[in-house]
Amino acid sequence: MKEFPSVRALKSSGAPWRILCQCAATIFIVYFGFKVAKPAFAQGGGSSMFGLATTMILGLVLNILWRNAIIDFICSPLTNLLTGGNEISDKKPVYSAAIAKRNRGQYYEAVAEVRKQLDKFPNDLEGALMLAAIQAENMKDLPAAEITLKRFCDRPATTPNVAAIALMQLADWYLKVADTDSAREAFQKIVVHFPSTEAAVRAKQRLAHLSAMEKIILAQHDRQNITVPEGVHNIGLLESTAFLRPEEADPNQLAETSIRHLEAHPHDSVEREKLATLYARDFKRLDLAEAELGQLINETNQKPKQVAYWLNLLANFQVELGADVATVQETLEQIVKRFADLPVAEIARRRLALLNNEFKGRQETTIVKLGVYEQNLGLKCGRPTKP
Repeated sequence: MKEFPSVRALKSSGAPWRILCQCAATIFIVYFGFKVAKPAFAQGGGSSMFGLATTMILGLVLNILWRNAIIDFICSPLTNLLTGGNEISDKKPVYSAAIAKRNRGQYYEAVAEVRKQLDKFPNDLEGALMLAAIQAENMKDLPAAEITLKRFCDRPATTPNVAAIALMQLADWYLKVADTDSAREAFQKIVVHFPSTEAAVRAKQRLAHLSAMEKIILAQHDRQNITVPEGVHNIGLLESTAFLRPEEADPNQLAETSIRHLEAHPHDSVEREKLATLYARDFKRLDLAEAELGQLINETNQKPKQVAYWLNLLANFQVELGADVATVQETLEQIVKRFADLPVAEIARRRLALLNNEFKGRQETTIVKLGVYEQNLGLKCGRPTKP
């Protein structure tokens, strides 16, 4: 916010009455000049000399009163280039002292420094997270970190997005100490209390994969000895090694597993994308793949970059499974319409410009024929002979 030099001088002086006195004195001097000096100039002769001297004295007094403001006004274009102008920067908390003490292992002193800044800026997310991080990670006092973040979230000035970020961090700390129940509770709070935030979408994803994480945690506690089977002897002498190849997963079984998982966790975007890919690549069912990706694309609070990725993936499936150019073009145009000012829109425009070449190249790849080569070419050279 730019200010006039006199206004800035008023604020920096710390005495508003001073500038008011200067204005009052200026009015009096100008009035006195018109009443005394002007008639003297009108009379002429020696009176004009008196009027000139009076005017010079009054001008000198005005110069003394306003010289600082005049110098500031004249020099401000040059000083603005060096100092950045008359914009007043917003005050921000400074955590350098707290970070330095934390790095030296002085955790109690670091907590005190962070609290000093939070007393001045109680709504600062960085400070609240730093305080909780010192308590949870350095002092190993997770209950204290929980109290810190919950108090921060309960503040009236804390926005839903900021509170959701704080709870997400708290859930991550719970998972580090294998407390999945508390982590699940934190994720559920985000989903219930902040449903219209990106953090709620992330929390749903984390909830969907939390059961698998619990199995990993339990497996780490209940590790058993694994018996490695003995390998095949003389593998180079076997007529066939086909039996050693791992069995390929059954697409039907994979699809059933994904469907059951999505019934329990319908917001798991990773699993739904996997199912759509399975429908397109293994079952060649474009309609089913479009249905699954359509749910992801139309879900609220998804990041633009992620939505654009799913639309491009859908366009890939449409090209691979024989959709016409108009259909693929309509899919890619959704990216341009939704995110016109983002880089993903420019990428979509480039792909639209080369879409005909993409279809032509795919058609040439599918109809290319192998050449007819001479039979038994390797046998015509005969056996090598000794020199």
